[in-house]
Amino acid sequence: MSGGHILAIDQGTTSSRAIVFDGDLRSVAVGQQEFAQHFPHSGWVEHDPGDLWTSTLAVCREALSKVEGGASVIAAVGITNQRETTLVWSRRTGEPVGNAIVWQDRRTAEFCARLKGQGHEALFTQRTGLLLDPYFSGTKLAWILDNIEGARARAEAGELVFGTVDSWLIWKLTGGRAHVTDATNASRTLLYNIDENRWDEELCGILGVPLSMLPEVKDSADEFGTVEAGHFGTELPILGVAGDQQAATVGQACFRPGMVKSTYGTGCFALINTGETRVASQNRLLSTIAYRLDGKTTYALEGSIFVAGSAVQWLRDGLGIIGQASESQQLAEASDPENRLYLVPAFVGLGAPYWDPDARGALFGLTRASGPADFCRAALESVGYQTRDLIEAMRADAAGIDTAGIVLRVDGGMTASDWTMQFLADLLGAPVDRPQILETTALGAAWLAGHKAGVWPDMEAFAETWHLDRRFEPAMEEGAREALYAGWQDAVRRTRSN
Repeated sequence: MSGGHILAIDQGTTSSRAIVFDGDLRSVAVGQQEFAQHFPHSGWVEHDPGDLWTSTLAVCREALSKVEGGASVIAAVGITNQRETTLVWSRRTGEPVGNAIVWQDRRTAEFCARLKGQGHEALFTQRTGLLLDPYFSGTKLAWILDNIEGARARAEAGELVFGTVDSWLIWKLTGGRAHVTDATNASRTLLYNIDENRWDEELCGILGVPLSMLPEVKDSADEFGTVEAGHFGTELPILGVAGDQQAATVGQACFRPGMVKSTYGTGCFALINTGETRVASQNRLLSTIAYRLDGKTTYALEGSIFVAGSAVQWLRDGLGIIGQASESQQLAEASDPENRLYLVPAFVGLGAPYWDPDARGALFGLTRASGPADFCRAALESVGYQTRDLIEAMRADAAGIDTAGIVLRVDGGMTASDWTMQFLADLLGAPVDRPQILETTALGAAWLAGHKAGVWPDMEAFAETWHLDRRFEPAMEEGAREALYAGWQDAVRRTRSN
């Protein structure tokens, strides 16, 4: 396991990071840089494609500068990325036609409603495992083609290409020599048939997307191209790619059916491994590709929560209640538990299992005694409530999989809060396991690349390297747990637009 280092690129919604892992899977160097968020209209969220690229290049160079030998000790590059974020650029020049439309963006809500009204959702769900929601890439791509001057004509002439963030970074790293993606990212586009593992011509036709725009789809551990020597001083192979939530599933070693992970970043995303069986959700979860290795597809059920850590950012940046995120736990601990507030953080609509793009955030239970501490408590508790929504749906859907003894493996920035993780365990009535390595998203991408390069262990041996930092056992009485959850369900009912 020694001798080769892996450079993992983790391009996220608010920052880009690069982590170098050594041959023993230890993080030895990190670079990180935030970049600007753009909100041109209500419900719109954009990124400058140049920012995605320059921040990624900068953090890679920063991380490599901290490693003895620099890029010369790197055996391979792995990439994980914010999913669904949509870019279109010139096949000839590499120049984007406009800003990237971010996964949080809701501008295509009306288009999705129109497609549903025309009776298309059942077909999209059957082929892709997804729902007709603005979250996914396909309707964002259609919007770009229909709303940016000249884009559709150029696309139909073969001049433009589409990609999610992984494709954009690979294009830039390889000097435009590779237009590729992996199966996990493709499975989030509304354009990819996850049973047959191919782009779906009929779905592309419904959305008006020329097939010529789409990247080649590869396994998650595969040969994606070679980084040009000019970027880091030597050529490097790109051998692993996965969307961030699937990469975290790999990094958490959730390789057996029934294993569940939940990542708490800007949003929250829970996945349960369903093995070779694609489970059709009856509770509005998503069927998706967990990973594809050696041509073999492993599926998952996924629940997506749009607002988790960003609720704490709202406390800091929107309300000015706290100066930094870590203060939220201190205030929550100081709040009066008798002053029960429910925050439904539908700032950009509600995700699974509600899928209500028109819902907006609401706070219930306010009294004259309510104050900043209660707001903080409500924000942190909302993560637990939303996660329970997902776990309840998973238990109902995955009837053929043993979910009775679910243990939730967690990662992401919010898991550093012991208070939040204990509330999560209490509300779920199930153990919550926090690993020693919290950078599981980058670790997953690194393992995919390192395994393909032959310098990291196989799946079973990698799973044995997963080590527990702390297990949070449920301590709340069932009556109290169910009363709290019933209050949450009532708050959601009042918040929904439909």
